[in-house]
Amino acid sequence: MRLLWRLTRTLLWALLLVVLGLISPIVYVETLCRPSGQAAPYNPILPVSDRRPESATLLTWPEWQIVHAYEDYAQVITSGDPHDYAFMPEIGSFWSSLCTLSRAAGPLGGVTFENKQMLYTIGVSFTLELSLKAAYEETAGRLAVWMRGPQRAALDDLTAQMATDYARFLYQVPWYRWNFARDAGTLSADITPGLRNWERRTAIGLEFRGKAAYASMIAAAVAANGFDQLTMQSIVSGVTPADLAQIKGIAVIQTLPQGVVIETPRYQAFTDLALILAMQGAQFVEIAGNDDILYTDLSADPTQPGALLDMARQGFGDYRHLQLIKVADLSRALLAGGVEHIHDY
Repeated sequence: MRLLWRLTRTLLWALLLVVLGLISPIVYVETLCRPSGQAAPYNPILPVSDRRPESATLLTWPEWQIVHAYEDYAQVITSGDPHDYAFMPEIGSFWSSLCTLSRAAGPLGGVTFENKQMLYTIGVSFTLELSLKAAYEETAGRLAVWMRGPQRAALDDLTAQMATDYARFLYQVPWYRWNFARDAGTLSADITPGLRNWERRTAIGLEFRGKAAYASMIAAAVAANGFDQLTMQSIVSGVTPADLAQIKGIAVIQTLPQGVVIETPRYQAFTDLALILAMQGAQFVEIAGNDDILYTDLSADPTQPGALLDMARQGFGDYRHLQLIKVADLSRALLAGGVEHIHDY
């Protein structure tokens, strides 16, 4: 009985330490990373129904940082092994970037309670996922690699391809809509012999099945609370409504004295269309009722002048920079080259 009590007490202390470890970054952001500065005055042209909160252009970054973390991981394991990926620095980078952008959100309207709920939830989930993955890949996974030897196994290549496909999928579609059960089934059906293949089949298969169950829960919660809008409106000048109507993905809404109101998809599709518009001479006047917008660009330089954040990309050998600019300067930035993604609202 005494042994059982000691074991229970040890497990409770371990659970408490895990919980404290997961919530400590939230406490840090809440206490030391509060927004500062007043919102800059701006009179939007679009009606209230077509506006989105301006601070969201900053606060979409933590979600995209997770997307890029999966992209980096896929790149690393394409030629290397999972333990080559820096799991813990990636977790630290998530929370430090959230801190920086939370501080910078003051002049753009601050951080709402709903924003915090979402960001802290995905942050804790991301921290727990990468911590568990690191714990496995740095121990049992690393042992399996050592026993495999320098020659990659068939399922090393297969799981790397799955990781690459998943990272590409995330550029336009929420993670919980990925078919993890299908990938788990693909691994189970693979009968390639060898210890490393068995280990990947078992370990990654369990990971995918766990994610499939969690994804179904998230999808149900999202469906109950309503899906986010997939389109948004912008105002552009320098291009005629007739020319705009010829661009696939753009709907012309109306013409105003300031320019033409258009409706476009959001996320990566908007970045692709914005480049087409810039190449055709369009200038952005307003996007979703806002005059500031965040974008990321890539370069070989560790830092860029004026960047809110600079960070190395694992596996790629280059750097990503977060730039906050006026909407009116977006076309110029696009034509200068290097823009990776425009962070809409």
